[in-house]
Amino acid sequence: MVKLPHTTLTRRAFLATGASAFVASRAGAANLLVDRASPRIAAIDWAPPRIAAIDWAMAETAMALGLPLAALAEKRQFVRGAAITLPDACADLGLRGAPNLEALSLVSPDLILSSNFYSFVEPQLERIAPVYTRSLFVAGEPALPKVLLAMEALADHLDLRAQGQETRAHFETEFDHLAERVSAFADRPFVLMTVGDARHIQVFGADSIYGGALARIGLTNAWAGGTEFGFNAPVPVSKLLAFPDAHLVLVGDVPQNAQRAIRQGALWSALAPVRAGRLLSLSDNNPFGGAPSALRFADHLVTALERA
Repeated sequence: MVKLPHTTLTRRAFLATGASAFVASRAGAANLLVDRASPRIAAIDWAPPRIAAIDWAMAETAMALGLPLAALAEKRQFVRGAAITLPDACADLGLRGAPNLEALSLVSPDLILSSNFYSFVEPQLERIAPVYTRSLFVAGEPALPKVLLAMEALADHLDLRAQGQETRAHFETEFDHLAERVSAFADRPFVLMTVGDARHIQVFGADSIYGGALARIGLTNAWAGGTEFGFNAPVPVSKLLAFPDAHLVLVGDVPQNAQRAIRQGALWSALAPVRAGRLLSLSDNNPFGGAPSALRFADHLVTALERA
């Protein structure tokens, strides 16, 4: 077991900085803890475990607990849409599905974080360090409760139970406040999607962190189907014709070849939500993240609705 001191972050500080800054500040607390609600700065003397992560959701889970990462798979891609800030010294382990085992060995991790997506590579990982794995994204099973619970479970594994409970409580409180802000939209259905090309989308169901965050703040997901957990966008845009009363939410970057079609194309223009101006675009693009990505998505959605 690795014992770290329990620290308290005031709710005022959490609200002032937002979830992403909260995660970043705790991740940088290896030498200093800054209470943003007061000018007091307290020195901390502890050595966090060296943690490497293959799975992105588990990486966010560790960082949410204030545990900096020594290494991460696909670091460059991760930082483009991450809800957390990685330490500068965090090493890149290459592909998540085929991590560089030599680079991982050089990092000398105390613990490797994985998930059900990468069980096939865990025998090789276990030769380097103990592997802690969670089953987070499973078709048809709500993902948000799993990523919230993962914070407490990982904290328990490292003998940091109080810190895990406190961290989860902060996230739950923020979801509650977002639910209050967006209550006026509770009777409106939403469709959450990323755009693959001008004619195809990926839609997020209740088994995604985006769908889970939507439900957590009291909004309705019009898409009753599950999420295709892959890198393709298999759903024809024409399927959106079935949701004339919905808000359409585009999550992440829209490919260049689809931007004009969304603005001027006949298919997109035929959609009632587009004609009514109920098309929102969010910058979030880590649907396989943990609780920080789920909370950031919810915050960005609520802010976009308030500004619409």
